[in-house]
Amino acid sequence: MSITKPMELRGRRGRIVVHRWSANEPKFVALIAHGIGEHAGRYAHVAERLVAEGATVYAPDFQGHGLSEGERARFETIDDLVDELASVYEAARKGHPELPVVLVGHSLGGLTSTRFVQRDQPELAALVLSGPVVGGNPQVEALLTMDPLPDVPIDPRILSRDPAVGEAYAADALIYHGPLHRGTLEAIFAGARKVQEGPNFGDLPTLWIHGEGDVLAPLDVSTTAMNRIRGTRIEEHVYPGAQHEVLNEINKDEVLNDVVGFLRGALRAQRQASTP
Repeated sequence: MSITKPMELRGRRGRIVVHRWSANEPKFVALIAHGIGEHAGRYAHVAERLVAEGATVYAPDFQGHGLSEGERARFETIDDLVDELASVYEAARKGHPELPVVLVGHSLGGLTSTRFVQRDQPELAALVLSGPVVGGNPQVEALLTMDPLPDVPIDPRILSRDPAVGEAYAADALIYHGPLHRGTLEAIFAGARKVQEGPNFGDLPTLWIHGEGDVLAPLDVSTTAMNRIRGTRIEEHVYPGAQHEVLNEINKDEVLNDVVGFLRGALRAQRQASTP
């Protein structure tokens, strides 16, 4: 595996840093979209597992996140992030025009990925959604009725049952640890309502993975939303007791095995369909 020097793209709000990992002879492209306040580096272990399967990975820090420019954890609409993801997709396609592309989105990155699929209809071999906030969060949305907005940053203890994950999150200087901004929250919930209007995923192979104990993207509202937009080729895994970050959970090896198994099947099906 090789770790390539990060790529830099220009976004509407400044520089976008795109982290890259690659197999020596890549067989497919994988895009990874991270969640609110965090950065792509937290998914290096996911990238490494995908590289072991033959991927070349492109993982942006959205603007206002990680190493990218922009006011921390702020954006006006979900389409701001979709535009950035689209730029990364186009750069990856330009670099590897012969390779199929898969997209992995977590939390806000899952919402962004869903909107990207609906709006731009990119050519994808598979879509993986991890704890996507497509259903919003009624308890958090209720805070928007308060003025001023309560100072309630994300509690690291509700991310994973693995205490080391919360400790690393709290100590990570690249993570935004302040309260979520009103405009950002409004954009997230407006984006969730927008994606629920459709269109659905059609015949795009889709894997939805979710923690049973997720309080940031509650399973019940997420299920309602996913039922509205699910396509004809969807696979679901709900992990008992797991919290929001199933890719960083105590059973993350099981979760990654499920992701890899799904991607193998989707890529194999695409190869077979394209063979005369």
